[in-house]
Amino acid sequence: MQRFFHANSFWNQPIGPRPAIDPESASLIEFMSQQDDRGFWTNLHKWTIPIYEVDRHTPRRKVHRRLQQTPLGIMARSAPYFHAKHACGHGSAFAADAGDGLVPIPDHAMSDPESDHHIALVDWESGWAWDMWSAVRRADSEWEANSGMKYRIDGSGVFDRDDFPVHNGESIHPYGPSRAAGVPALAGTIMHQEILDGRIEHRLAFATQAAGLQRFVSPPAAWTDGGWRAGLPEGAVLQLDPSIDLSTLRLSPTARVVARALQEYGAVCVDVAGGHCLYGEGLYADARQRTWRGLLDSSDLTHIKLSNFRVLEMEQVIHEGMGPRVPDGVYAGHE
Repeated sequence: MQRFFHANSFWNQPIGPRPAIDPESASLIEFMSQQDDRGFWTNLHKWTIPIYEVDRHTPRRKVHRRLQQTPLGIMARSAPYFHAKHACGHGSAFAADAGDGLVPIPDHAMSDPESDHHIALVDWESGWAWDMWSAVRRADSEWEANSGMKYRIDGSGVFDRDDFPVHNGESIHPYGPSRAAGVPALAGTIMHQEILDGRIEHRLAFATQAAGLQRFVSPPAAWTDGGWRAGLPEGAVLQLDPSIDLSTLRLSPTARVVARALQEYGAVCVDVAGGHCLYGEGLYADARQRTWRGLLDSSDLTHIKLSNFRVLEMEQVIHEGMGPRVPDGVYAGHE
């Protein structure tokens, strides 16, 4: 199947032999294990990324933006709904439809039912993709969302931090990105067809409750909402030890497809969650009636201990990001 972003994109690069391991790798993995010693869950039925293919015939729908109060008490009134620089592609201005808040959304489409309400739209013909966070359909069939972006599907898949006028301590969401790390929502999603094909050829995305406070790796991240001073910076890449013989891990054939991708491409920390979780394609209201049931189970990878992973070298760590969200000692203050 077609991969998102161009062949040289960060997201599409295999790790290769003898990668540099970060000096903090052991301590970061240990910290993650202290928060939850199970391996990775795979979000397949909730907290997912539903992705719909669209084209020139798909109805264009008005998307209204809900303004948010940021942690610094600033209303993001000046931030456009679809950010003026897509930063993933060719440097051209956005198409007029984004400026008018019109987005191609199929009649049957629905966002993820959980509170993040992600949704993504992909137009392979035009080369554009849209994604939104906290997006819901209104009674009048128009939509509203807290944030959203339009970007080139044949671009790099990496946004430039300087394209977002976000202030230290704020969330980046009001400025466009649907992911707290400031990466495309599409990036790193496990697609249903990839599992059927038996091959994933891109890096995966994951969220963790152990994400680091105001530390992120750029590229690929442009921000972070992590809360632990000893936590893993968003944008960091984890790799499953490639020397492990996957046939010894009692994995189903489909789970082995995911595990192989974790060895060959690794997984990128992109958000905060209640555990450690990878992201599968959300198949809500799927036009082809596809399902994950009987193909892949959410718990298939949980018995692979985090001690089998390592953090690859974090070349550029930026000390900015969203501020603590709860009092010290509860979430942000743990050392």
